Amino acid sequence: MATPLFCKIRFLLFAVGVCSLLTLPALADSQARVVRLSDVQGSVQINKNSGTGFENAFLNLPVIQGVELRTGADGRAEVEFEDGSTLRIAPNTELEFSTLSLTDAGERVSVLNLVEGMAYVNWLGKTGDVFTLNFSSEKVTLDRAAHFRVDTSVQAARLAVFKGDVEVEGPSGKILVAKNRTANFDPSADDKYTLADNIAEAALDSWDREAIAYHDQYARTKSLDNSSPYGYGLSDLNYYGGYYNVPGYGMLWQPYFTGVGWDPFMDGAWGWYPGMGYMFASAYPWGWLPYRYGNWMFVPGFGWMWQPGGWNMWSPIPLYASTPLVRVHPLIAPTGTVNTVMVGRGGALSATSLSQLTVRNGSAGFGIPRGSISNLSHLNHEVAKNGFAQVHSAPQFSTTAARTSGFGISHSPMAGSSMSHASGGGHASSGGGGHR
Repeated sequence: MATPLFCKIRFLLFAVGVCSLLTLPALADSQARVVRLSDVQGSVQINKNSGTGFENAFLNLPVIQGVELRTGADGRAEVEFEDGSTLRIAPNTELEFSTLSLTDAGERVSVLNLVEGMAYVNWLGKTGDVFTLNFSSEKVTLDRAAHFRVDTSVQAARLAVFKGDVEVEGPSGKILVAKNRTANFDPSADDKYTLADNIAEAALDSWDREAIAYHDQYARTKSLDNSSPYGYGLSDLNYYGGYYNVPGYGMLWQPYFTGVGWDPFMDGAWGWYPGMGYMFASAYPWGWLPYRYGNWMFVPGFGWMWQPGGWNMWSPIPLYASTPLVRVHPLIAPTGTVNTVMVGRGGALSATSLSQLTVRNGSAGFGIPRGSISNLSHLNHEVAKNGFAQVHSAPQFSTTAARTSGFGISHSPMAGSSMSHASGGGHASSGGGGHR
């Protein structure tokens, strides 16, 4: 039986949801889609087609139709699509999202233009969805799973297929490029092509492989909630936090390294998008699904936790239940400007890999690169007990990340007061998450 507090929370969330529906655009009615800028390293810029031109991009920014991304000499970025398919761009690359739409039957249509540079595509091939990538004078259209690399410039264009087979259509007709083969195109000769029976290793192939391995490992990690029809952001949830069955509340998720005083809305940014208005982007590396679906609630003795659900409505502004138990940063969209507005630490760039990290209570994973430390659940216990821990980390996405159990732990004199709630079975619990 639901507790009175739980019923009150349900009522407040219903009221918040009604207000959101009345004041925000209906994404489903417009057939619009929103995908995720899921990783940002170095110099990356975004043009949201808002009239302000290119600006610095950061993690968890929504990507809609008409958006452009470009990277500098040290920049790289990743975009996650709804089913967990990914696209990564290398330094000195420019990419346009020409079409991100839904058909009347609910099938997703994605058309991207690689203006210059290099892109890696790992398309999972959900039935009915269609993905198209234009480069040079060529067009790749996928309706099934494939993994490939494309690089293009004024002088040359190449497509290398790592998995599946890819059909390319251009001035010289159609060509089927099979697994482990490369097609070379000559833009100066009407994109005439030659085929090679091998793939020359590129400098960032290892980055692409490690990113895919990270997503494969953590997206498949068994959680206690299997109801989500979406794959984008799921791997980060399983890496940076865990699911807990809380009596009176049901199945909830919470990031590691949080305390009762942690506020999920104190760090992020407001970005304005044509036709959609302002959308909130969290600064946390896991901060996508919990800010787009379901709702946040404050659970006494545990702190802020996310309740999965609401998969039929994409939320530009995250839903949460107001509570007199703790102060929370109010989510109020800016007015009178189309410029990006930062909150707290702002829309932080993804953390750079460091050989030594200090992980503190209340950080909620902020500053920990994806996959750089294995078994965050164990480290979470150490931080809950001692206040903070100094650990060594491997590079981002590393498949050989060292275990935290062998690292020296520095104790905080404030650990007892800051983490006293952990004994109640909150985010310090070993249940769920799967990081064992």
